[in-house]
Amino acid sequence: MKNIFKYCAIALVLLSDFAIYAQVLPEDPLGGDPQPAPINSKLILLAIIGVVYILYIFRKNKRIV
Repeated sequence: MKNIFKYCAIALVLLSDFAIYAQVLPEDPLGGDPQPAPINSKLILLAIIGVVYILYIFRKNKRIV
C-alpha cells in the first residue's frame, strides 16, 4: 500500500505541471476580462440540494444498534 502511495505522489508531482497550465487560454483580442460565472442566482437551490443529499446519505448509512 505504501508503494502505491509513493507512486501516486511522484506522479502527482511530475504531472502537476500539465494540470496547472491546462486551462491557459489565449489572450482576448479585445483586451477585456471575461464575464464572471453567474452562480448567485442558483446558490440557494444548490445549498438546499446539498443538505438534502447529506441527509439522504446519513439515513442510508445509518446503523441499527
